[in-house]
Amino acid sequence: MYDERLTVPRSWWLFPVVIGLTFALILLRLSAVGALVGLVVGIAAGAAAISSYGSARIRVVQGSLVAGPARIPVDALGAAQALGPADAAAWRGPKADPRAFMLLRSYVPTALRVEVSDPTDPTPYLYLSTRSPMKLAEALDEARRNART
Repeated sequence: MYDERLTVPRSWWLFPVVIGLTFALILLRLSAVGALVGLVVGIAAGAAAISSYGSARIRVVQGSLVAGPARIPVDALGAAQALGPADAAAWRGPKADPRAFMLLRSYVPTALRVEVSDPTDPTPYLYLSTRSPMKLAEALDEARRNART
């Protein structure tokens, strides 16, 4: 129904190169081979870290919302509110509840705030960084309708 991967911007892929060059310069004092090893290890470690950070996914599948490590049945969710950049920044900051589940990505300016309607769950709402908050809200509504039938 809905599947989004919160990949990092392309410009972030320059960081592993910078990390590799930094390691290479540090290890150049030891030997040229050490510098080469530092370059390769730095690039690989930086690329793995960025790939891992950008692998967060938001999906609506089989009557559940899967957001990063969380899996919540759609019948335990309430109203969804699409947040523009200004509202999203407010809900990340001064309006935020420390009990909320937040899947934040700083490079995604928009978000979706979904109330949790399960009375046994202490989480008041989910804050999900998403590039298409309206499509995600529509997918949640459709999943709720399908779950009822």
